[in-house]
Amino acid sequence: MTNNNMMCDLHTGVCGPAGEEEMEIIQLDHLKKSIELYYVTDPICSHCWALEPVLRRFEKQYGQYFNAHIVMGGLLKGWEGFADAANGISSPANVAPHWKEVGEHSRMPIDGSLWYDNPIQSSYPPSRVFKVIQQKDQQLASVFLRRAREAVFAFNRNIGDDHVLIDIVNQLGLDGTAIIKEANEAGGQQLLDQDFALAGKLGVRGFPTIIMVNEDNKGVKIVGARSLDQYVNGLKQLLPANEEVQPKPQPTLSQLLEKEKLLFSKEIEIMYDVEQEQAVSLIQEQLSPIEYELKNILGEAYIKKQSN
Repeated sequence: MTNNNMMCDLHTGVCGPAGEEEMEIIQLDHLKKSIELYYVTDPICSHCWALEPVLRRFEKQYGQYFNAHIVMGGLLKGWEGFADAANGISSPANVAPHWKEVGEHSRMPIDGSLWYDNPIQSSYPPSRVFKVIQQKDQQLASVFLRRAREAVFAFNRNIGDDHVLIDIVNQLGLDGTAIIKEANEAGGQQLLDQDFALAGKLGVRGFPTIIMVNEDNKGVKIVGARSLDQYVNGLKQLLPANEEVQPKPQPTLSQLLEKEKLLFSKEIEIMYDVEQEQAVSLIQEQLSPIEYELKNILGEAYIKKQSN
């Protein structure tokens, strides 16, 4: 009698009997993500920069549970009438010591001297560029936001300047001039206004704010740069009580550098649970010398992917 219960083996390519079991019960985890995560931020938010190491690890290990949405919040429209009484900021020069304090505390490098001699007049230009790129490619928009933050915080470049933004966008493989032109038109601000409206509906009053919402519209709001445990605990509160949260393994350092292109010591320490004095040893153990350049900025080590 002909055996109709046949299969082709995925690994060997050989076809043969599939086995005796007619049906097997399996568990397919998270084909449908049940949680929406909204990250409300701004390109010049120093505490958002401080959060980068923790947020990256959270996304790498727990991103299978949620759909992430980056929302621009509009930190600085302009200096006329602006005042941040809580931080004592009413002019550009007031920002520099605040940034310095955040950088020293978080160990994510922040220069900040541009606030004295070449101050950013508004965070709206890079926010609009982010929104225009996001309409075309969400993943590339996230890369742009990262590159813009590296530029302004660590490398002291004014990302409110069109020439700087054009250079950053060009390095992404896009037409920087065309993107910035589109961002500066009415449609760019309309996209940004949509984010402002969403942030308002979410009840956001400061950055960074992360809001996670499940299918039952139960939500968790976490304000400020917090520890990994706090984000994981927030996630657990929104999942079914009987569902065990299983983190994915961290990517290898080689995989991480291939994707991110540049990593500061603090980011490596947080991702791999090592102390500051162990970070360089880990880099040397995990990476081939041809993969990276080891550099230092503002007293902090960082690695940059070698260009081919």
